[in-house]
Amino acid sequence: MNSTAAGGSSDGSSHRFLISVAVMSATVLQALDTTIVNVALPHMQGQLGATSDQIGWVLTSYLVASGVFMPLTGYFADRFGQKRFLLASIFGFVVASALCGISTNLAEIVLFRLMQGVFGAALVPMSQSVMVQTFPQAERGRAMAIWGIGVMVGPILGPTLGGYITEAISWRWTFYINLPVGLLSLLLTWRMVPDTPRRERRMDWLGLAMIACAVGGLQFVLDRGTQDDWYSSWVIRVATVLSIAGFVGFVYYGFTRPGKSLFDPRIFHDRNFSTASLLLAVFGLGMYGAMVLQPMMLESLLNYPAATTGLIMAPRGIASMLGMILVGKLINRIGPRSLIAFGIVLSVIGSHAMTLYDLHVDRWWLIWPIIVQGFGLGMIFVPLSTVAFSTLPKEKSAEAAGIYSLMRTIGSSIGISIATTVMTRYTQVGWNQFGGMINVFNPALPAYLKGLGLPATAPGSVAVLAHTLARQAQMLGLLDALRLISASFIVMLPMVLLIGRPAHTATKQDFSAAVE
Repeated sequence: MNSTAAGGSSDGSSHRFLISVAVMSATVLQALDTTIVNVALPHMQGQLGATSDQIGWVLTSYLVASGVFMPLTGYFADRFGQKRFLLASIFGFVVASALCGISTNLAEIVLFRLMQGVFGAALVPMSQSVMVQTFPQAERGRAMAIWGIGVMVGPILGPTLGGYITEAISWRWTFYINLPVGLLSLLLTWRMVPDTPRRERRMDWLGLAMIACAVGGLQFVLDRGTQDDWYSSWVIRVATVLSIAGFVGFVYYGFTRPGKSLFDPRIFHDRNFSTASLLLAVFGLGMYGAMVLQPMMLESLLNYPAATTGLIMAPRGIASMLGMILVGKLINRIGPRSLIAFGIVLSVIGSHAMTLYDLHVDRWWLIWPIIVQGFGLGMIFVPLSTVAFSTLPKEKSAEAAGIYSLMRTIGSSIGISIATTVMTRYTQVGWNQFGGMINVFNPALPAYLKGLGLPATAPGSVAVLAHTLARQAQMLGLLDALRLISASFIVMLPMVLLIGRPAHTATKQDFSAAVE
């Protein structure tokens, strides 16, 4: 990195600002694309002639490809240099986005989404690595706040933006929107982002095969498990076995042949990095689980239109951004553990308030927990990202960023799967519990139907009761899932105590001492 970028002059500050804009635009590209397409799936299904089961591959293909290639970030950054690798990733992602937009059938869009996942896998970790290398230790918290805005706000605002674009123009524009942002990022990266020395590294094909089985199998199971009824499906069972075998094999291979695997698993011997990665995975459960459940409740149970749902969900992104800005100003004065703990407390308060929802909740009670939770999420994410790299050497930042982003991706996938599974299972439990109360011997039944102007023997009474039962049962299942999310944040609190003191910028000697 040149001295200007690292210096403290106004020229150095402006240079760092332009580098931040370049990598932030790349971050927004990938982070936004994880959720913006979701709301467009029904429209794609109709135009591409796919079934509801087949259209799910548009999401699955992207998640699996991204998960497999994310841990390879360090290898490719060393092999080609961070600038060349970042340019290739942005260019490939933009081209794949354009091809997704012009797809005419399901096979084409699944193939091009695989391409998107391959090229997009490194965008977030590489942008984080560049920020870590560009900003000195004293400004690392502020840098992570800037970077975190793109990572956090992108997925949160994705459904809102995707719904509006799909309704106002076409689902194809959820892909075309990547083109102008990608070209801007490509230009700025080419002009501003410094390169790193290239290092000769051999491709570890056996390690690649094992990590592909481990991560790809896990992502497949998490994404398709609920839809395929989990382990009643032989496909899910096979994918689980492949994932476990790949993970065990890769860990054994990595520790017995250090320096020859795709990434050095000894990086997890660094306490701050391993603790931050684990916290990030649990954090993903709470954040993404809530993001999936709330639109379901607003649209399916409260009958809000998609546009109104997007407006109600939007304050979470705004509050998260404000939380990150505040943390960026405070992180050098207040220890990261205190900030993370306070953010967790706010997230617990917001999440617990959501468990008090009912079918007659007003909009204020819908919005204020979202704001509190969003502010807390912003306060957690920035210091957590700062802590993860505080005791690692800079030359390990690309490799560490790939693993760190993978932990966030896996955590979010696990969170979504757990949340939807709990909601589905407890909806069935609620159906059985409430359904048992609907019988001719219950005096409340005639009174309820009388209030609706329906006699118990009217043909329409059965349909009304079935509809009411379904809504009440689904609300019960949703509240149980929200209670689990609230509990996941509580579990994070004692884990914060494991964070060590970021005494100084790590060196090679520090890392060697940490892993021995």
